[in-house]
Amino acid sequence: MQTRYRNALPQLQGNIFLTDGGIETTLIFHDGLDLPHFAAFDLMKTESGKAALENYFRKYAAIARDRDTGFVLESPTWRASQDWGDLLDYSADDMAAFNRQAIALLHGIRDEFETPKAPFVISGCVGPRGDGYDVGRKMTADQALAYHRAQINAFADAGADMVTAITMTYAEEAIGVTLAAMQAGLPAVISFTVETDGRLPSGQNLREAIEQVDQATDNGPVYFMINCAHPSHFEDVLRGGASWVERIGGLRANASRLSHAELDEAEELDDGNPVELAGQYREMMELLPNLVVMGGCCGTDHRHVEAIHSACAH
Repeated sequence: MQTRYRNALPQLQGNIFLTDGGIETTLIFHDGLDLPHFAAFDLMKTESGKAALENYFRKYAAIARDRDTGFVLESPTWRASQDWGDLLDYSADDMAAFNRQAIALLHGIRDEFETPKAPFVISGCVGPRGDGYDVGRKMTADQALAYHRAQINAFADAGADMVTAITMTYAEEAIGVTLAAMQAGLPAVISFTVETDGRLPSGQNLREAIEQVDQATDNGPVYFMINCAHPSHFEDVLRGGASWVERIGGLRANASRLSHAELDEAEELDDGNPVELAGQYREMMELLPNLVVMGGCCGTDHRHVEAIHSACAH
């Protein structure tokens, strides 16, 4: 499949781009679907599952098209690396096929919705080897490179424009993902998650994590993001306008103010207040001068993304 924007990502031109919300929480709590181990890619094993994913992305794609706004199509592959595949009894060949199919699905969405005023960038989504809330077994950067290489190579072969590592919990894994993407010829974006104190689950502060990744990769990521945390959890650490803050180009916040531990135990969805969250994104623009990519994470859906666009697009 031919890539379109790999060598010139349009979101780097400074215009606002949207992306989707919390895909797993939407599919589980709104659509009533079963996602074993939170693995959205598992839906692609059936035609009805593929249709559910297409329906999910079409809602967001229509928002971007109708508002003449660019969109980053993030593949449903956060859990589509081999350790998670092993839990679902999928082979390495199975996982490569799922990752290629996920990118192909996004090519279909782009063909349907993209316009000259609304470019659609296809991103291969990489999740952490462990849980998104817990570091678990920590890898070296070289081990992370070796582990994530297969998934990232599948994205490259399928014509993805870029790679986004979502919910990274420590710097070494982010370094490995970045290096694997660079070796595959794909632009890399690193999105860290933070706890309620603004620190990564590893305990490292956000500034140190970003600077460590940049130093180890010669400023390899095209930009960084923050995801799976409420703006109130990290607002204070961004104040001061230091140069590292300028490296943050994207935000996918949770609707809920709950901690990761509280969210893990929750049996009902906390979808917050879309208008309130959108206002907080607008405030984030004052702290993050290079913020251009905006979407959501746990608890958010197309309503939140619509509200974010209304608040932030001027």
